[in-house]
Amino acid sequence: MKAYIARRLVEVLPTVLVVSLVVFFLHRFLPGDILDQLAGEIGAGDADMDKVKALLGLDKPAHVAYWEWLTGLITGNLGMSLLSRTPISGELAWRWPVTLELTAVAMLFTIIFGIPIGIVAALRQESWVDYALRSVAVLGLSLPTFWVGVMAVTLPAIYFGFLPRQDYVALAADPLKNVSIFLLPGFILAIHYVARIARMTRGTLLEVLRQDYIRTAWAKGLRERVVVTRHALRNALNPVVTLLGLEFINLLAGTVVIERIFDLPGIGNYTLQALNFRDYPTVQSIIFLYAVIVIIGSLFIDLSYRWLDPRVKFD
Repeated sequence: MKAYIARRLVEVLPTVLVVSLVVFFLHRFLPGDILDQLAGEIGAGDADMDKVKALLGLDKPAHVAYWEWLTGLITGNLGMSLLSRTPISGELAWRWPVTLELTAVAMLFTIIFGIPIGIVAALRQESWVDYALRSVAVLGLSLPTFWVGVMAVTLPAIYFGFLPRQDYVALAADPLKNVSIFLLPGFILAIHYVARIARMTRGTLLEVLRQDYIRTAWAKGLRERVVVTRHALRNALNPVVTLLGLEFINLLAGTVVIERIFDLPGIGNYTLQALNFRDYPTVQSIIFLYAVIVIIGSLFIDLSYRWLDPRVKFD
C-alpha cells in the first residue's frame, strides 16, 4: 500500500508540471496582443502598461517568467491581481471557504438524497415506486442548473415579494445565518448530481443483488436490511464512490453560475469577474489550483477502493 501511494505521488509530479506549463503559456498564444487589448479596455497609459507587462511576466524571457511563477506557486506568492490590485493569494484565501462551503452543502444533499433514492429504487425494482423515483431522476438531469437558479430567485420575488438571495455573512460571524444562505443554492446545485448518483446507485446495487452470495444470504433467511447493508451495499458503493469523487470535483469547479445568481463571493464568481476583466494572473492561478485539486482528488478516489473493498489489491 505504501509503495503504491509513493509511486502514485511520483506519477503526479509530471502531470502537475505539464499542467503548469500549459496554464502559464496559454495566454501567450492567444490571438492578438494582450497588452493592446488591456490598454483599450482599461485606458491605461504607457507607464501603467509597463506595470501590467511586468505582472504578466512579458518583460522577461519566457523560461525565466515561468520559473518565477512556478516558484511563486510553491511558496504561496501568486502575484498581483489586475482586477483588485491586491495579492491573488489574499483574494483566494477568503474566497475559497465560500466555494468550499457551497460545494460541501451540495455534496451533502447529493449523498443524503441520491444514495437512498437509488437504494429504494433498486429494492423496489419495476414497482410504481421505482418508476416514480426514476422519473424524478430523469427530471433532475433534464433541468439546467442556471435555469432552476434563476427561477428560484425571480419567481418568489415576482409573486411573493420575497428575494431569497441574501447578503453573505461569514460562518464565524453568524453560523445560523451563514448556513441558511447556502441551503437553497446548495440544493439547486445538487439537483443534477442527486439524479446521477441515484441512477448509479440503483444500477450497481441491482447488479450486486443478482450475485450468488446474495442469493445465499437470502436463502439463509436473513432480513432485507441485513442483506442490503452488510452484504450488498458496500460492494455496490465502489463505482458510486468513484462518481461521488468526480462529482465533488465537478461541483467545486461548477459553482460559477450559482455563485453569480446568489451573489456569493466565492472562487467561481471571482473567476468570472477575472475573465471579464482579462485578469490573466488570477485566471492562471485559479485554473492551476483547480487542476491540482482534480489530480489529488483522483488519487484519493483510487485509494478509497481498498477501504470499501478489502479484496482490491494494489500492485
